[in-house]
Amino acid sequence: MKIQPFIATDRLTIKPLTVNDYIFILELVNTEGWIQFIGNRNITSDNDATAYIQKILANQNIVYWVVSLKISDEAIGIITFIKRDYLEHPDIGFAFLPAYTKKGYAFEATNAVFNYLIEDQKLTHILATTIPENIRSISLLKKLGLAFEKEMEVEKQKLHIYGTPTANIKSYR
Repeated sequence: MKIQPFIATDRLTIKPLTVNDYIFILELVNTEGWIQFIGNRNITSDNDATAYIQKILANQNIVYWVVSLKISDEAIGIITFIKRDYLEHPDIGFAFLPAYTKKGYAFEATNAVFNYLIEDQKLTHILATTIPENIRSISLLKKLGLAFEKEMEVEKQKLHIYGTPTANIKSYR
């Protein structure tokens, strides 16, 4: 499933994760929001971040894109696309640095990736998972056109699964 195009929107560039992104990843995975809603990955050094990225890049079921501002090329977030063993369809996710939330960047970037996956990869269904307490993530998923499908427990963690046939996804373009 190694899908890794370069995608651009009006304000953003979205490009595949590389080991050169280790400083950004170190910062992102240690934000309060990441730890609260995604989980502590125990990445505390440049070497840890590099190893984490290498593990991602080696897994054929995981794709990460780094979202950067076009104007400055500053990395502000990520979009993930993962085929998880416990889900029938691939799962899209997102995480942004706190300074770049509530500015529409997550919607813009995630929707651009959705469009790529629908138009170029011809996907017919995309899922997203979140914990029930992540109200902001749920709001964004609904804005993207995804609807609650089911609740499940994975590794003693309650997850809400959202999804949609791709025909229902709102186009950013």
